[in-house]
Amino acid sequence: MEANIKQVSAVLNPPAPHMVGDGFRVHNFFPKGYKLKMSPFFMLDYNSKIAFSARNEPRGVGVHPHRGFETVTIAYHGAVAHHDSAGNSGVIQPGDVQWMTAASGILHKEYHEEAFSKKGGPFQMVQLWVNLPAKDKMSKPKYQALCQRTLAKHQLANEAGLVEVIAGEYEGTKGSASTFTPMHVYNLRLNKNGKTLFSFPSAYNTAFVVIEGEIKVNDKEVAKTDQLVHFKNEGEQIEVEALTDSTVLVLSGEPINEPIAQYGPFLMNKPEEIQQAIADYNQGKFGYLEE
Repeated sequence: MEANIKQVSAVLNPPAPHMVGDGFRVHNFFPKGYKLKMSPFFMLDYNSKIAFSARNEPRGVGVHPHRGFETVTIAYHGAVAHHDSAGNSGVIQPGDVQWMTAASGILHKEYHEEAFSKKGGPFQMVQLWVNLPAKDKMSKPKYQALCQRTLAKHQLANEAGLVEVIAGEYEGTKGSASTFTPMHVYNLRLNKNGKTLFSFPSAYNTAFVVIEGEIKVNDKEVAKTDQLVHFKNEGEQIEVEALTDSTVLVLSGEPINEPIAQYGPFLMNKPEEIQQAIADYNQGKFGYLEE
């Protein structure tokens, strides 16, 4: 068993926060905060729990473009409204997930939902950028609204808790989201003293974000609220024990071994594709969305 354990490479504190627009105070765990091997996950912005005061004018991020990847927004506290130039709109409440495939190009905006904005309160979110392989970067944009009540869930034995399977699969329970490359994205909700075991291929890049609580990994390392646990690319088994009631975002995916060219909101393979994205955006090819 010891030889097959996926060892922890580091338990990392959240980098200093910065504002995205006026609605999201985020810690960028990667790629800027830490240089972690996490493909197909290109970026992880973590809005740790903070209280926003009541306001009539919703805070947020105005209209901006994306091309070449997917944005995955997971809500833990608060509510976010989304609109995009493909005609999609929706609100994510705590436990909901919004999986937007920008692919060939989209404009979108994200704001605190109006009712939440007017009353204020605790706000906690994660946004991931999930890279797309070259062959899919220019595919048609799409949008998956994954609601908490319909998310695939796997109840753990001995009343340990449950695994919400957002993408991939866990113990035969298939995730709610469709993905372009193999990956597992879960919300693990463990009760105090609850334990479970994960098994991911050794080559998959794997990390946990402790959203709430305190966990022990492989009976050794302890990680607390707002910390990220990064794993080595060796071994497969990970044991997790909750030292208090805990919520953990679990990420594991097969790396996309292709060159990356990134500029602002564009994530492509070659610099000339970035130039093309900028030209297409300036020519209005990403559609139209009112501010």
